[in-house]
Amino acid sequence: MFFVDSYQHFFRPLTGKYREQVVECLRLLYERLYTAKADYGESLLREQILEIFAEALTRAPQLDSEDGVQDPEGRFRNLRDQAVWVLNSLVEFGWLEKQVDSATLTATYPFSRRGRLFTQPLVEVNGTRVRTRHRNTRNTLNALEAFASRGEIHDLIDAWEYSERIVADFTDMIAELEERKREMVREVEAQLLVQQATDEFFSFMESRFQPDLAIRLSADSVEKHRDAINRVIERIRRKEDMQKAEWEKRLRQFLPELVEQGQSLLWLMLDTIEDRMRRACEVKLPALRRALQGFTKRADIIIRQLSYLHSQAEGEFADLCQRLGESQQKTQILEQLGEELGGFQLRLFDPKQTQLWQRNRRQPVNTRVEDETPIGEENRREIELQQMLDQAFNFNNSNLRDYLSDALGTGRQINSRNLPLRDARDLLAMSHVIEAAAVNQSGAAELQVKFTGEIASNDYFTEFDEYILELKNSD
Repeated sequence: MFFVDSYQHFFRPLTGKYREQVVECLRLLYERLYTAKADYGESLLREQILEIFAEALTRAPQLDSEDGVQDPEGRFRNLRDQAVWVLNSLVEFGWLEKQVDSATLTATYPFSRRGRLFTQPLVEVNGTRVRTRHRNTRNTLNALEAFASRGEIHDLIDAWEYSERIVADFTDMIAELEERKREMVREVEAQLLVQQATDEFFSFMESRFQPDLAIRLSADSVEKHRDAINRVIERIRRKEDMQKAEWEKRLRQFLPELVEQGQSLLWLMLDTIEDRMRRACEVKLPALRRALQGFTKRADIIIRQLSYLHSQAEGEFADLCQRLGESQQKTQILEQLGEELGGFQLRLFDPKQTQLWQRNRRQPVNTRVEDETPIGEENRREIELQQMLDQAFNFNNSNLRDYLSDALGTGRQINSRNLPLRDARDLLAMSHVIEAAAVNQSGAAELQVKFTGEIASNDYFTEFDEYILELKNSD
């Protein structure tokens, strides 16, 4: 059992409003005992530990209590009293051990085994230590090669443990990417700071992607080393039966808890390593790539949106949207905008008809001077005929404006039934008469088009809708 003896309430120091300060004390003490800052020739005495805890208590904040009410005065007179309380709590609940030297009667407070194992993740979660998790694939391969060449059973056990960390590391990185994506969205929703979002994204790419993820996806890719690992495993399986029997015997001595009737530990470890490599290649690596792609895509969307909002913060369009949102007459304003934008035409491309053409390679230009060949009479006639056909159906807004001006004359309105049809150009202009209102929006005069609801016909059209074209706001 885990919660026995002094470990019955092992996690109680990590609860309450002082939990963050206790965690900081454990981190700082762990760094002084087991990292590069440690002095292995000297044991930390009580006063030294209290100084470390006082420094940690100054760094860490005091959180609210469980009921949401924070004690304004606190339960300690100073930092030393609180450091003594933290030390006594950690000793009482099994994080630290009190060891007394029988010769000098001095007490030291090292970590207990469980305390050290549980404090290590608290230190590593900050990401300040140098980690080489991306080397587990190469470590698996190196350990298997060492086992195949020397036959040392510990190398096989190391390879088995390294292969387990490969899948675990993939899972940790996928969870980290998802957590960073949610954290980025949460911070952006709270602050809307484009510079902070950009800095955090590039900080992640520099501090985590380049030193770890990029190596995992390239130099230490499981796909790259999978075949080499499988070849070494096949070489081990082809060893002599006496050698494999000796390995099996030693494995059963070292790992009795894994022994099952009728099952070989050697074959179990080799099959497990192969299965883990297969899962890492076929499941975890694609999932990591999708998570990384989702993170970068979300960061790109957020940065683009924040950049656009930041650039439009002082623009007229943003002010108009803000005034519209605060106005009590949204319906009237939107109806007025609809009338003013009635002549606006929006045309969208059909995605099915849009194709992305590859850029053609430029053909070399022939710069040699050649004699001019005269165009034949038949070719000249075809060119002139094509130009006349192109010009016959070439119709623009200026032509329509001139046609309507001539048709109105000195009047102010005209029925589409009475539009003059003197030649083919007039017939073409009449077919575009519905666009008259949109064409005249840019002019000084306003032309209003009203549908009468009737159907008319003439010598050229079997039937067409009848409209009244009326000139407004014109001198």
